Amino acid sequence: MVLFTNCISAQEISTIKNEATTNTDIARKQNRLLLNFGLGFSKWGGIPVYAGFEYFVHRDISIGAEIGYQHFKRNYSGYNYGINIFTAMPVGNYHFNHLLHLPSKWDLYAGLNLDFYNQSFTKPSAAPEYYEYRNSALSLGLQVGARYFFATQWGINLEWAGGSSLGDMKVGLTHKF
Repeated sequence: MVLFTNCISAQEISTIKNEATTNTDIARKQNRLLLNFGLGFSKWGGIPVYAGFEYFVHRDISIGAEIGYQHFKRNYSGYNYGINIFTAMPVGNYHFNHLLHLPSKWDLYAGLNLDFYNQSFTKPSAAPEYYEYRNSALSLGLQVGARYFFATQWGINLEWAGGSSLGDMKVGLTHKF
């Protein structure tokens, strides 16, 4: 009788785990699109703003894109230049939730980005013409981040991104659709 009771308990535990996984998968399928937006912290200067999306192509894999903008001022040869940086990048992430058996309120991820940015200097009117400058570049970067969903559809996002013109650290909000 004791053995039968233990088998039922183990079976009930297994059923509960399977239901939790199924519920998480259903929630993931219903919320396959994430909208992210926030601020970055850049070593270049200024505070970047960004917005982007991710779409889950698999329960653990998302692909998406981000755009961003930052403006700051620098002094070159006695002239105060305004610097504008526009960024566009595709991103891909692996989400570790299932692998690490994380609660559904958490989302831990890591991935790659292909950062394209265009940098331009706003020339002061008194500066000579040869001080005008534009630069574009493409770089491959890595990101590692975490989200905590404080409500059903809303979460806070913290991300470290190496090789991104949006900054080394980003903080923002995520909305699930």
